[in-house]
Amino acid sequence: MKFETKLIHGGISEDAATGAVSVPIYMASTFHQKKIGESKYEYSRSGNPTREAVEALIADLEGGTQGFAFASGSAAIDTVFSLFSAGDHFVIGNDVYGGTFRLIDAVLKRFGMTFTVVDTRDLDAVEAAITPATKAIYLETPTNPLLRVTDIEAVANIAKAHNVLSIIDNTFASPYVQRPLEQGVDIVLHSASKYLGGHSDVIAGVVVTKDRELGDKIGYLQNAIGGILAPQESWLLQRGMKTLAVRMKAHLNNAEKVFNYLSDQPAVSKIYYPGDPNNPDYEVAKKQMNGFGAMISFELQPGLDPKKFVENLQLVTLAESLGALESLIEIPALMTHGAIPREIRLKNGIKDELIRLSVGIEETKDLLADLDRGFMSVQRSNDNVANSARHS
Repeated sequence: MKFETKLIHGGISEDAATGAVSVPIYMASTFHQKKIGESKYEYSRSGNPTREAVEALIADLEGGTQGFAFASGSAAIDTVFSLFSAGDHFVIGNDVYGGTFRLIDAVLKRFGMTFTVVDTRDLDAVEAAITPATKAIYLETPTNPLLRVTDIEAVANIAKAHNVLSIIDNTFASPYVQRPLEQGVDIVLHSASKYLGGHSDVIAGVVVTKDRELGDKIGYLQNAIGGILAPQESWLLQRGMKTLAVRMKAHLNNAEKVFNYLSDQPAVSKIYYPGDPNNPDYEVAKKQMNGFGAMISFELQPGLDPKKFVENLQLVTLAESLGALESLIEIPALMTHGAIPREIRLKNGIKDELIRLSVGIEETKDLLADLDRGFMSVQRSNDNVANSARHS
């Protein structure tokens, strides 16, 4: 079954009891057990038909054995790290979502876990960071917000050679663009609020495992910790996922055109986009991705105000999210990555002038016209500053 068809008919695509082509929202906290120990469902934290449907679908899409849906991407990440214990060591990417950094720095370190941060594109650095206490390699690709691309298969092979797990956050790509489990990774996770849901109307996270035994452990933790996705949100997520392919085709088309537009802007000093032929990660991205995603980050020239740029846009929405129908824009240093100390942000390449754009599926001409509005606003502001300096 092709991916586009699997989106519609994969997992549990109809209700077994009624034949409904949309699995109903089972708003039940508990279920009638006719005999002790023989019921499929007992309590909705442990299992719910609506959540089970979306979990089966994401497992199918990622090519895994089991899927699990959580109340948020952060809940999904925390549950995965709950596989481990005090004293365990992890190799993590140096360009991860600010919320992931916050979880690691403010929570997991207090529980006695240790972390070595590396640029996961540097395979020698990844291997050198592994110690006898290392239990997993955790990374994003493409990364947030600098769109760095790591060779997934190579990292999976390093993990296997050292008998550690490989865990990849696939949020920025979605399973339409890449499927890490098929390239040897053990665990893939998403903030499903983004491309999977796609409509800015649900907060959710998902985890998929390649190995059934590992999946059983995640399932146990999902039930024990209880950060499960509720029935209403499960239904919304599955509905959103069914249109992933048609949305992604429009996203990718617009992103390529926006990249070409930004490449001609004198106010832009640098662009981060996996589809840039001048990007050092371009060949790796071309090898493992179906398209280059729809996330673009760019730096304004020094002295230009990114706040002025984003606040003068009228169509592109200033918001802390991505992967939605509408184009979303933000300043990482002030928003999504504000929890990371400035010196660490700058060391990792996240400058104050950096802007992150999630390209939506609007008409391309309207998007470019709005970006024109932003560039005109920062240029006017810069001209005013220059005039003021000349007259002072």
